[in-house]
Amino acid sequence: MLQVFAIVLLSRSSKTHEAFFSDATSELTGKLNERYSNLRNYFSLAETNRQLAEENNRLRNLLASNQIAPDSNTIHYTDTTFRDSTGRYRKFTWLPAKVIGNTVTLQTNFLTLERGSNQGVKKGMAVIGPQGIVGVVVETSANISKVMSLLHRNSRVSAMLKKDNNAGSIEWDGSDPSILTLRNVSKSAKVVKGDTVVTSTYSANFPSNLMVGTVASIVEDPSSNFYTLKIKTATNFFSIQYVYLVENVRFAEQVQLENTPQTNQ
Repeated sequence: MLQVFAIVLLSRSSKTHEAFFSDATSELTGKLNERYSNLRNYFSLAETNRQLAEENNRLRNLLASNQIAPDSNTIHYTDTTFRDSTGRYRKFTWLPAKVIGNTVTLQTNFLTLERGSNQGVKKGMAVIGPQGIVGVVVETSANISKVMSLLHRNSRVSAMLKKDNNAGSIEWDGSDPSILTLRNVSKSAKVVKGDTVVTSTYSANFPSNLMVGTVASIVEDPSSNFYTLKIKTATNFFSIQYVYLVENVRFAEQVQLENTPQTNQ
């Protein structure tokens, strides 16, 4: 206390000392305010991320790529799905979700999302992150959903080379969480390292042209007519926190028809 009292007396003893201590106090106050502001900003990041996810979701639902034109040959047809002012109907809807569970080190990895059937989540919905695709919903409860990650030995997603639409199947071999495998790409494709891989038009779950990753290496098998490509995944599965659930409103119809046994003709 005596030291503090002495400092106060010294600061008032002359204009020079007063100016010095005033500057020092201002600098200290400024640093404290800066640290407080940084701390406050840190704790507000979660809310900021949530708000950004909501806004991105709103904008994604407005994208023209989520709409397709009606069949002009249809005469009497009532489409119960949402239509815009040009007559196009919505094919995909987007819903933001928070990741509350995630594994990456197993052979069969899953994510857990804080969205469930009460919020409109359904089995088969695609899951997409800020950087690229993530997986597919396999189970739902009232408020929680379980997602089969791309990092799952049973995961299969139709994908293609962006530059020429040569399609294949994206899988994971269970080793490196940052590397996927694209199989059955025709050797007629002019593929090079660094080529972009996106979702194809053949998927019932995913909209087309969503980022999957880039070609990291090319495996050539002389006995096969197809390439096996190693793909550097666009999604960082170690740090993903928010995703989008995407529903193809005609998913059930497409899957049912594709799985219907063909009758003899």
